[in-house]
Amino acid sequence: MSGERESSNVMWGGRFQKPPHVAVQALNASIHFDKRLAFVDIAGSIAHARMLFRQGIIAQDDAERIIAGLQSVRTEIERGEMVFREDLEDVHMNIEHRLTELIGEAGGRLHTGRSRNDQVALDMHLYLREQVDAIHEEIRVFERVLIDVAEANLDVIIPGYTHLQRAQPVLFAHHLLAYVWMFERDCERLRDARKRIDALPLGAGALAGTTFPIDRAAVAEELGFDRIYENSMDAVSDRDYILETLSTLSLFMVHLSRLSEELILWNSTEFGFIELDDAFTTGSSIMPQKKNPDVAELARGKAGRVFGHLTGLLTVCKGLPLAYNKDLQEDKEGVFDAIDTVHLLLAVFPAMISTMGIKRERIKRALDGDFSAATDMADYLVRKGLPFRQAHEVVGRIVSVSIREGRALTDWSIDALRGESALFDDDVLAKLTPEAVVNARMSHGGTARERVLEQLATARARIGH
Repeated sequence: MSGERESSNVMWGGRFQKPPHVAVQALNASIHFDKRLAFVDIAGSIAHARMLFRQGIIAQDDAERIIAGLQSVRTEIERGEMVFREDLEDVHMNIEHRLTELIGEAGGRLHTGRSRNDQVALDMHLYLREQVDAIHEEIRVFERVLIDVAEANLDVIIPGYTHLQRAQPVLFAHHLLAYVWMFERDCERLRDARKRIDALPLGAGALAGTTFPIDRAAVAEELGFDRIYENSMDAVSDRDYILETLSTLSLFMVHLSRLSEELILWNSTEFGFIELDDAFTTGSSIMPQKKNPDVAELARGKAGRVFGHLTGLLTVCKGLPLAYNKDLQEDKEGVFDAIDTVHLLLAVFPAMISTMGIKRERIKRALDGDFSAATDMADYLVRKGLPFRQAHEVVGRIVSVSIREGRALTDWSIDALRGESALFDDDVLAKLTPEAVVNARMSHGGTARERVLEQLATARARIGH
């Protein structure tokens, strides 16, 4: 016996006389979820090793062996050959342990000048930067599909609603484009959040920096970071960038859930405006006639899942003293799940929207006999000189009589209308058709065909084809 006891943990056991309790080991371990950081962890370690050599902190031979060893570990992971061990706690220690197995003592020099605190922060910055870029592009693909469907159905007019009550007719394209602009704001927020993600924390050490003459700027340049954290304590404890990402994803899910709700309504027998393709619906185990919009319902439900992850991490962070605390291990599972959820939905929604059927005749019948042209009738009287509040009262009486007698606004004769106001003339009924009502709304951002064509052109120019 050498007199040295077997370390309770190959990375930090020297201080301890006992290994962790088995339950503590299970509680402490994060490898089952943070192993997805393996490739960014290796990329960060390679950049760190190169910097250590350039600064004369480790020898060239050690640096070359470390880099070659890390590349071998990456290959093992890619091939599914790497065995991740729970007793090694996390992805960082698993990789370093395997590296040391492969190259010997030189592997132990990799951790010079850094801590797991700034290492995990680096991994999360690298990972989120990749994911935000990917989600941004996926949203853009979805936006293009919405634009394509809007353009293909430019002649379709649907009822517009407020309070889920018939309000005014709008172009179906105008309705879809509203979501394009919502999702475009989500893209803007992702790009803005990326600015906070794009900061290098490595070099902060555990919390106070390091005594070694490291070159943080060189590592930032190699890893493509725009800036470096100015305060080492902030660098290891900051999770604002994760919270900001979760907030942005939550807003995206709000928008996707609103669209999902409308798809569910439009797909129902009561509305019947669209029919979702069989590939994006499910049946019932007991009712043969059912065709359920489960994809849209799942999206609506998963919104709460993403919101929960945001709330959970806000709660974790709200009372933490500086600097790193183990509570921050809870920053990963929620954001991983939120990202996976968004990726999954953005893989299915473009195809679902592009294949849905637009039931034009049903939509046209829905517009027959409603009162969504009432505002235009009031505006007609205003243009004839009647104050709007009086015009509103006149048309309100006409609507009330129409409902009582079961007729539409266009069923009124000119003489009958003149009985309510002498300002009505022969041209009024032509202004009450859905096409006339839609095309009268020529204000910027309005639903007139000309304005919607402008919207389409603007969206194409901004989002690309």
